Amino acid sequence: MQTNLADFIRDTHEGQEADSILRSCVHCGFCTATCPTYQLLGDELDGPRGRIYLIKQVLEGKPATAATQSHLDRCLTCRNCESTCPSGVQYGRLVDIGRKVVEQQVPRPLSQRVMRTALKELVPRKWIFRPAMKAGQMVRPLLPKALQNKVPAPQDAGVWPTRTHARQMLLLDGCVQPSMSPNINSATARVLDALGVQLFVPPKTGCCGAIRFHMNDQDGGLDDMRRNIDAWWPYVEGKDGIKAEAIVMNASGCGVTVKEYGHLLQHDHAYAEKARRISHMTRDISEILPDFEPQLQEKLKDYAGRRVAYHPPCTLQHGQKIRGKVESILRTAGVDVQLCADSHLCCGSAGTYSLLQPELSYQLRDNKLKNLAATDPDMIVTGNIGCVTHLQSGTQTPVKHWIELLDAALQGRA
Repeated sequence: MQTNLADFIRDTHEGQEADSILRSCVHCGFCTATCPTYQLLGDELDGPRGRIYLIKQVLEGKPATAATQSHLDRCLTCRNCESTCPSGVQYGRLVDIGRKVVEQQVPRPLSQRVMRTALKELVPRKWIFRPAMKAGQMVRPLLPKALQNKVPAPQDAGVWPTRTHARQMLLLDGCVQPSMSPNINSATARVLDALGVQLFVPPKTGCCGAIRFHMNDQDGGLDDMRRNIDAWWPYVEGKDGIKAEAIVMNASGCGVTVKEYGHLLQHDHAYAEKARRISHMTRDISEILPDFEPQLQEKLKDYAGRRVAYHPPCTLQHGQKIRGKVESILRTAGVDVQLCADSHLCCGSAGTYSLLQPELSYQLRDNKLKNLAATDPDMIVTGNIGCVTHLQSGTQTPVKHWIELLDAALQGRA
């Protein structure tokens, strides 16, 4: 693709990156075949190729419009198109650059500004989000259905293990997960404890930065990333007897972001090297457990597994390019794992998308649940808190993080 970027962005780091990405696109259109919004709407401008053209026009100096903004807003950033693209176009990074420029050019209506500001400022702050979620749970039966969908019933986190082990890892507990589904983190700690690994949550960590970064407050998102690096760094180097060998992620949306810290902070001289080290150390829990499959198989040799449908989160299969590992781990544990039709497609959660684009989000959810139900599962499992909450809002079938199922099996409760 030929480009001629405008003066305002040509010589910036973002402009140079966007130019390189645009030039790698060959217009083939394979991406449209796997784009969830294009499948629903049938509009070229609501598919990756059309959005790439819109971004190219804006970066070349054509003024953005409200329609441009709307087409970019409707993108889930699921990155399915990246898995499909034969040319390796880094669409996810390009759409972040394009959205930032469009946001600067196109004023949003007041209602959108209020909603987006609330999400950016409240959700990443645990000290605000936690009491708000507890209050919502107390009055959950009285809430409208749309709000009930976002407020899961209270959950017992269980016991965090206290044994010490020579092998030590860190965990990012996240901003919403401890309040919405606290058992996911403690289940992760219990599973690793059973395998001889001690898990720590360093103080002062918080949101991975994805919420603010992907809502066009990229400076705020980068600040969140720097805060986490500062919180982790003493334990990376060795502090208070803790020398972490890895940073564990059990929310794939956070994992894909932290793995990109090195790229996103590459031009920050104070943090570039630390960010690269952090990204290198970051592992989804599904990348860690395959090393322990013999132990898991031995511990669960008498376990009669359940039939589950597994939904691979987009941030895992397309963002992190991790496929097949969760299924292998669960099958080692004796679980009958089924993938549904169109398992590559997004469930519609996509971070804040289900709040900002509810109509499209619920269409995608219902399509996904229909396909999952066709596998006749006892339970649906996935690997991201957003997917868990979104899918559970549309079905009576239990929806859990897959690590919770593994934890229950090891405890003899599954």
